[in-house]
Amino acid sequence: MPVTRAALDAPSRAALRAILAVRPEAQAVDYPSLVPERGTADPPLLSAAEQIEAGPMRAVPVMDPVVGFSAFLDGTQNARILAWVEGVPYVFGTAAAAIRARRDRKLRTWETSPPIVQRRLYLPRAYASGFESATEGLDIVDTTAPELGSIPSRHPAALLERALSCLQHDRERLERAQVEAWVAADEGVLCADGSLPDRGPGRSSPRAVGAIKSHRTLHADGVALDVVLALRANERSPVFTVAGSGRAPVASWYVRTRDRAGRDALWGLVRLESAIVPDISARADLVSRWLLAENAPLALPDTRWDKMTYGVRDCESFLRAVS
Repeated sequence: MPVTRAALDAPSRAALRAILAVRPEAQAVDYPSLVPERGTADPPLLSAAEQIEAGPMRAVPVMDPVVGFSAFLDGTQNARILAWVEGVPYVFGTAAAAIRARRDRKLRTWETSPPIVQRRLYLPRAYASGFESATEGLDIVDTTAPELGSIPSRHPAALLERALSCLQHDRERLERAQVEAWVAADEGVLCADGSLPDRGPGRSSPRAVGAIKSHRTLHADGVALDVVLALRANERSPVFTVAGSGRAPVASWYVRTRDRAGRDALWGLVRLESAIVPDISARADLVSRWLLAENAPLALPDTRWDKMTYGVRDCESFLRAVS
């Protein structure tokens, strides 16, 4: 169902009024366009990884699931095109992040660091005259700022991709702030949806674990890939390292959380990330047990329930309500 202008929430309507106040000739979108959360998806990729756990490449049984995670973190982002001015998209985006902590066997908002919700207008000032200074009451992100690198072309798709990239970076920044607050509080182990932060204490502390559900890049090739894809429920791969440009390496491994009989090869496959510790085998066994303990209740009605913990599902539901 299309989203009518009248159905916009109050922050979006305020942003649209600010745009029209500066550029009255703007083509306000009658049915504001909801745009993808991210830019163009990366192509599927196999990336060989260095195994750091002793022993051959093989499936490792995970025994006796046990509850161990103290809290869960997730972030969300959404965006819509409010108007076009001479082919330039004016994108209003919302980024949010929250931690839900387990208290008396129930998930509650972590009181130490409340949820963060950020609403901003993303526009290229190089092509958007009249917005040289911030409009009162409206947080504006210049998607052509020098610190972002070369200015994208005026192609509408290029400008939209840059806006979505800036929104994604904002969401990652909010998530990193929440992880760092949790690590500093030292209240147990946090399960974060997605990879660990690219920098900061959240990447090096054993108080944070990342759970990755999407596998555009599989960190395995050759025999290692055969082992990963053949994992059965309650089995994990050996531990390997994952790094990146300018990022410290972390320990990582795959866990099959559910029986994939009759399903595709990635069904129930989760990749975990953790700080590298001396006894990495014991660490991988323990964290894998924690993950398997979160299989119930199911994260329905989300279509990714085979890989998603209920704690992360709870975070998403909460963020939809507050943002």
